[in-house]
Amino acid sequence: MFNFEAENNMSLKLIRSIILALLVVSSLLLLAGCTRESGVVERLRQNAEEFEYTIGERGGALTVATISEPLTLNLAISTDAGSSGVLGYLFDGLTETSWLTDQVEPSLAESWEHSEDGLTWTFNLRRDVAWHDGQPFAAHDVDFTFNRIIYNHDIPASSRPSFHFRFLNEESGLWEELPMTVTALGDYTVQCVLPVPFAPFLRSMGTAIYPKHILEPHVDDGTFTSTWDIDTDPSEVIGTGPFTIGSYVPGERVVLQRNPNYWLKDDEGNSLPYLDEIVRIIVEDFDEELDSFLNGESDTYGVLGEDLPQLEPLQDEGDFTIHRRGPAFGTTFIGFNMNPGESGPGMPYLASEKLEWFRNTQFRQAVAHSIDKDTIINDVQHGEGYPQWSSVSPAAGDFHNPNVRRYGYDLDKANEILDGLGWTDSDGDGIREDGEGNAIQFKLITNSGNSVRERVGEIVTKGMTDIGLGVDYELVEFGDLVFSLTTSYDWEAMIVGFTGDTDPYSGINFWHSSEGLHLWYPNQPEPATEWEAEIDDLYIRASQELDHDKRVEYYHRAQEVAAENVPVIYTTLSERLTAARNVFGNATPTLYGLWDIRYLYRTDL
Repeated sequence: MFNFEAENNMSLKLIRSIILALLVVSSLLLLAGCTRESGVVERLRQNAEEFEYTIGERGGALTVATISEPLTLNLAISTDAGSSGVLGYLFDGLTETSWLTDQVEPSLAESWEHSEDGLTWTFNLRRDVAWHDGQPFAAHDVDFTFNRIIYNHDIPASSRPSFHFRFLNEESGLWEELPMTVTALGDYTVQCVLPVPFAPFLRSMGTAIYPKHILEPHVDDGTFTSTWDIDTDPSEVIGTGPFTIGSYVPGERVVLQRNPNYWLKDDEGNSLPYLDEIVRIIVEDFDEELDSFLNGESDTYGVLGEDLPQLEPLQDEGDFTIHRRGPAFGTTFIGFNMNPGESGPGMPYLASEKLEWFRNTQFRQAVAHSIDKDTIINDVQHGEGYPQWSSVSPAAGDFHNPNVRRYGYDLDKANEILDGLGWTDSDGDGIREDGEGNAIQFKLITNSGNSVRERVGEIVTKGMTDIGLGVDYELVEFGDLVFSLTTSYDWEAMIVGFTGDTDPYSGINFWHSSEGLHLWYPNQPEPATEWEAEIDDLYIRASQELDHDKRVEYYHRAQEVAAENVPVIYTTLSERLTAARNVFGNATPTLYGLWDIRYLYRTDL
């Protein structure tokens, strides 16, 4: 006869031992990850401190293969990385941010002063800058950019959210909004007067400046949004930047050509940039990107975790180096449409029962528990990734809050939450029904051509299916995905990614409820929920707080609120891995980049 009590005690001891061992292993893995991350960060900072520019040789090209293609040639209204990835070479701002230190530096403005209260800023512009067509750049271009484009509500300017200055009216208790005033005081002096202090102001002034003599007629006659569209002759796109668009063949390639009259010069007075061309070969998917690099057609490649075993042994033979730069700034997440609007009378963007599901915080929390992040990291990123819990990447330093609510992969917990809502599978078909008997079934989309995102979608779909949700997973063209997000609003659930930055305020267009990229319910006339109102408030207060530690507190709280209410469900952050040929001078991996493209030169000419 077995002694049940003794056997039970032994079982409990065994279970406790196993749990303790698992906790120890988990802690060691976390410590190893933190140690690896901190080691990478320290090395990258040292690279930046030790770096010195050398005088380079003129000529040659940098060639990259990319799945990213521009959707417009009008940077002012672009919302996709494919467009900004090309057009960013054509335009300058008054300031720029260093790829070495992340500090704000002069660009079109060679210097500036500000009043003691931080509200009045005076920018002294360079006098040696010309537009690509040879016309001189001057203060009226800056005045025009802000007053006629960015602050023109007939134009969907993508940079406008960075220059919305909101403040609390103490008398009414309501949030109000005012623009800054931008005035050309002369040909080479611009004054900006802010209604409230704005901590990231100088960083925001890196926004592109546009040519008044080219674009003012199109603003006047209301054709600006169709100007410089994707069918425009690229030679008509005029900026002050280091490159122009030499040619663009949709679906094939974009060739950027050196601006011979660019204002920046090296220490010996040689005109920059050194490179003659940047060639962007447009390919169908990541496999083609890799093939282009292996075949020697391209010079850089964003390495996926699965590529490492193949690429690492080839570094000497292929004369390239794989640079490791820590967790990415950009995020990948699952979002649910919570937009109650209509495309027309009696034509809601989505069915009422789906709106009810998606707006239920417990539903989103249950879905969060169904996301197997470890499998994404192990099977998709091949160990080269990090689970993401907070809306701000660890790459942002102390702005990142590591202590937000976490939703571990736990199907039992997810099922418990959904059961508690009374949403059960009453007919045994594997799909739950809500309280009204509606099958909880919806379409999940992501863009084709991105193999990583496609595979993440498969894992996400399996997790949601395992907790009794009916998921119709579909791949769509990237342009169609962007159109659904920003124009038609006719989507249900989506896997998409957003870029990030060192300052969380760069995400104001995403997090503020009134903005157009507040994806789950954009352009809200007033916050739809208390938690959205709190995030609005925190982001505004953080933008106006000049004390860094207090800004950190505001952003930490915003991350906590976001994690509690999960408007979007984060997956994982990839390790930033870049393979680059060892034929470039003035290059070194830092936390913020590999080079300043203007100083980059080939050593194999």
